Amino acid sequence: MPPKKKADIAEKATSTPKKEKKETKKTVIASATPIAAEIKKYEEIHFVDSQQPVWNYSLFSEADISNFQHGTHYSLYKVFGNKQITVLGTNGTYFAVWAPNATFISVVGYFNNWDKHSHPLKVRLDKSGIWEGFIPNVLQGEAYKYHIHGFNGIKVDKADPFAHFAEKRPFTASITWQTYYEWQDGEWMENRKQKNALDAPYSVYEVHLASWMRPDKNDEESYNTYGHAIELLVPYVKEMGFTHVELMPINEHPFDGSWGYQGTGYFAPTSRFGNPQDFAALVDAFHQAGVGVLLDWVASHFPYDAHGLFMFDGTHTYEYADMRKGYHPDWNSYIFNYKRGEVKSFLISSARFWCDQFHMDGIRVDAVSSMLRLDYSRNAGQWEPNEFGGNGNIEAIAFIKDLNETLYRDFPDIQTIAEEATDWPGVSKPTFEGGLGFGMKWMMGWMHDTLDYFKLDPIYRQFQQDKFSFSMAYFPNENFMLPLSHDEVVHGKSPMIYKMPGDDWQKFANLRLLYTYMFTHPGAKLLFMGDEFAATSEWNYKKELPWELLQYVSHSGMKHCVQQLNALYRNTPALFEKQFSTAGFEWVDLNHRAEGVVVYKRKGNDPSNDVLVILNMTPMVRHDWPVYVHNKENWAEIFNSDNKEFWGSGTVYNPSISSELVDEPSKCYKLLLNLPPLAGIVLQ
Repeated sequence: MPPKKKADIAEKATSTPKKEKKETKKTVIASATPIAAEIKKYEEIHFVDSQQPVWNYSLFSEADISNFQHGTHYSLYKVFGNKQITVLGTNGTYFAVWAPNATFISVVGYFNNWDKHSHPLKVRLDKSGIWEGFIPNVLQGEAYKYHIHGFNGIKVDKADPFAHFAEKRPFTASITWQTYYEWQDGEWMENRKQKNALDAPYSVYEVHLASWMRPDKNDEESYNTYGHAIELLVPYVKEMGFTHVELMPINEHPFDGSWGYQGTGYFAPTSRFGNPQDFAALVDAFHQAGVGVLLDWVASHFPYDAHGLFMFDGTHTYEYADMRKGYHPDWNSYIFNYKRGEVKSFLISSARFWCDQFHMDGIRVDAVSSMLRLDYSRNAGQWEPNEFGGNGNIEAIAFIKDLNETLYRDFPDIQTIAEEATDWPGVSKPTFEGGLGFGMKWMMGWMHDTLDYFKLDPIYRQFQQDKFSFSMAYFPNENFMLPLSHDEVVHGKSPMIYKMPGDDWQKFANLRLLYTYMFTHPGAKLLFMGDEFAATSEWNYKKELPWELLQYVSHSGMKHCVQQLNALYRNTPALFEKQFSTAGFEWVDLNHRAEGVVVYKRKGNDPSNDVLVILNMTPMVRHDWPVYVHNKENWAEIFNSDNKEFWGSGTVYNPSISSELVDEPSKCYKLLLNLPPLAGIVLQ
């Protein structure tokens, strides 16, 4: 979720067309060549005049127009934006933009010295609001904008909403570009159904690409390229054992301080790190390394930057006109008009675009709660009930269902994941069962309760055990992902390590215990970058992670612990085969509040693979602690968070486990275990 109350977003990154035209460097990629587009003509080409530079031309069929207007065109990126094509033997670029209230639109760029009148587009006569035209000899790599005369005589210069590439901020023009790339991830794509399945291990490393690592660690203008990420990030994620990486919004955005959540390019990977082919190569490299890629995607709001979607043609084109629905008070931004067919087509086409053109393995949809509720962050009188008197945004709900149905229809091997923080029912249930249709939902309640519990001094945890155990009462209600995300280590919330009580050793022991609990709790997992080695400062998007901490055994030990927890999760079927089902979990002992010992079982398809998890929530070492289990006599310790390699004490472990049959009819055995301090052990 984006940072709140960023009132200065537009001021810091608003386009300034007149000066920009003189100051911006011409963006031409010398090695680029035009890429032929597959086109469909429904009418003959007509020349406006042999002396005029814009030719009448169209890629739209009548079906395209109808579906676009009815909210059922899900591949608009194939017809809108800029397309390098050849017409009657002449190379050039076809432009198409939707601006239903415009009275005049021209394409301006270096190719015409930003002349606002030399290259006007033609409006279609079908009242679709689409302006289009073919400009000869404009090839790939040209910076451009649309000069729009809009409602009430307003004149604006807008970036292309459908462009695939943009100038690097603070400049704001679009760039003629195509996303063609020769993929080498055929094996991954053929087998990713198993990797993305709900009964497979699903461990996500959340990354802000700009600040994960920088060439100059303290310089916010210093970026690694997508190519550097291939060399550095891909092997690191593979080494750590995560099954997936989630990229915080990678689409083009003007202000770094929005972390990408205030986007202007819904079809463009940010140019901060390279061009679209460079981004495709990064995804390709992850896939070849056996790692899935998730995209953080924002359909809840957009900023009011002058070159963006806001008041696109002088009116509320993309956003609700009624600011009770159209303005987002938390993020000082604007809310998409989900009722408008053209906007619905735009958004679903964006989500499909990333899966189609960049082989995304999943879409994490940001701030779903704000989309669902008309009263989200609004007081009485600041919102209007829906037609049935409720607080649900009916058209947003319909949009979300259509989004998920479309993505799963066209890309059945992916996952869609909702950041939804309320008790809205059926978020991850199929739409045919009345749900919203997401594959998973972030378990925000678990996150808040767990952090509240672990922040307590261990002596007080006995009084809050219900907060610890509550998630087990409702985890089967949704397909939950357990998130320890970027939102938990910013804005004065402190880094993960300093949320933990006690001295330095106890802080690290507590954090290893928390991670052990997380990785053995039912559900998928998500960990934000830096948490894996216990970063000692809050995340700062302007700086890289404090990698220098890995010279200390405490931090390198934490990293190794997370690495081994990933391996435990991936290699232990009982931890993932039934991770969304009541059949995959069983309480064994929840009756020792005062001692702070909790025992539960995780179960898979084969009972012989079941595991026991014993968590000691206090710094007291406990020897010969009895645990009662049924049907199984022989157990072995397969994980211990107090391992010396993790900077644990390494002195309390279970090389062999005593087992005694205490009730033959029920085949109940008593195990005697050594429980290390502030630690979790796993037996199989």
